[in-house]
Amino acid sequence: MPDDSVILPDPSPNLLFTGPEWDFDKIQRVFDAVQEIAIGELGLDVYPNQIELITSEQMLDAYASVGLPLMYRHWSFGKRFARDEALYRRGMQGLAYEIVINSSPCISYIMEENSMAMQTLVIAHAAFGHNHFFKNNYLFKQWTDAAGILDYLTFARDFVSRCEEQHGVAAVERTLDAAHTLMNHGVHRYARRPTLNLEQERRRGEDRRRYEEETYDDLWSKTVFSDAARIADPEGLERLKVETRRKLGLPEENLLYFIEKRAPGLEGWQRELVRIVRLISQYFYPQKQTRLMNEGCATFCHYEICNRLHEKGLIDEGTLLEILHSHTSVVFQPNYDDQRYSGINPYALGFAMMRDIKRICTEPTDEDREWFPEIAGNNDPYATLRNAWANFRDESFVQQYLSPKVIRDFRLFRVLDDAGAEALVVNAIHDARGYKEIRLALAKHYDLARHDPDIQVKDVDLAGDRCLVLAHTVHDGILLDEPSCRAVLRHVSTLWRYGVRLEEIDATTDKVLKTHEVPAD
Repeated sequence: MPDDSVILPDPSPNLLFTGPEWDFDKIQRVFDAVQEIAIGELGLDVYPNQIELITSEQMLDAYASVGLPLMYRHWSFGKRFARDEALYRRGMQGLAYEIVINSSPCISYIMEENSMAMQTLVIAHAAFGHNHFFKNNYLFKQWTDAAGILDYLTFARDFVSRCEEQHGVAAVERTLDAAHTLMNHGVHRYARRPTLNLEQERRRGEDRRRYEEETYDDLWSKTVFSDAARIADPEGLERLKVETRRKLGLPEENLLYFIEKRAPGLEGWQRELVRIVRLISQYFYPQKQTRLMNEGCATFCHYEICNRLHEKGLIDEGTLLEILHSHTSVVFQPNYDDQRYSGINPYALGFAMMRDIKRICTEPTDEDREWFPEIAGNNDPYATLRNAWANFRDESFVQQYLSPKVIRDFRLFRVLDDAGAEALVVNAIHDARGYKEIRLALAKHYDLARHDPDIQVKDVDLAGDRCLVLAHTVHDGILLDEPSCRAVLRHVSTLWRYGVRLEEIDATTDKVLKTHEVPAD
């Protein structure tokens, strides 16, 4: 009888692993090989790495606590955990292959359920791609303290627990609920000092409170004018208002900062809770401005590294195909008329732009030389990308590096949607002028100022009922949603302890378009 069996060749002795099963020895070998390529060939500069393997339930828990370890307890985290777990168990929602923490050491959580091929991908993606971006991008260097965040989270968790024991869970939740609502309005958007050292801030807490007690300025009682005094000395009243605004540092863009420092009715422990929420909100601020670049950097890095592993004979074709299958799913961009379309995929656009920069550096066309004379043909793509990763955010990155080729590949065009016109007008197409207009319009899409309302503390009526006066700068005639606005103002009133008034002011005319007001909580 003929022997129909097929004899397969022995695996290459250079392979880091074979088959889907992982163990710690394989993960260490993969990590070492990925690190050699990431640092030696791509020139990445990373924090020390800490890889932790977790279960799907632990991944759900990390989802619920905004991706941070050692997070304090809050009912909203439990609510999100229950929702995500139910969707995951029913097969209606998947889980991320990894979560990475901007800390030093940089912590990468990878799932036990991942195959060895996927462990390879996520180590390259998170432990080196994201890690490099966290360490080198100017926004993260300016606003985050990677070395201190874990210690500060430990302090925050323990402090919240002590407050619950001393003041009751309900009282703590009431303060945290209000502070969480204002997180988007609890950041400094412009640098005022060097990077905040969270560990030093924690140690200086007691000194700061003692100093405030010793230098107490009874601003609140000194500025209450009687009706007779207001009539008798209107000029003095106006001078007092100006001096009071100066002392209060108005106008102030950071609402949580102002409440923490100036709210007249908050106790010391409540101020510290507001401060904790404010600092965590500031920690996330760079991530909101760099999602396109951060994910694009990590995706580009894992793509380059995994292909190099294959070229060096360290992973086989089956492993590379599994990695590329996941990669193509991540960078898939549905068409605008596809039911799956939900906007421009940041992984897709970020990866496409970074691959395009590499092409421009190594194989430029005449068009590239015209649009990018500084980098076209420099034959140093990795250095060019490292410079971009370090010195740009999403808005400026698109404005600087979005090429006509990528615009054509994504079939982008600009539509002018004028509510007063009978029809839509396509006013930017694929010609030189159109490319510039499309690039400018897309860059504005990544400008946070156009998505988050610009709300600042304008004044405090210390000569009257101590009402806190906020101002919303209105662009393009877009006013705040009335029910949402009033709900948020009630949370502001909870912390301020007096009434709150918000004026919506046109950015071009300074005209007050609408006023929202809530009484003292």
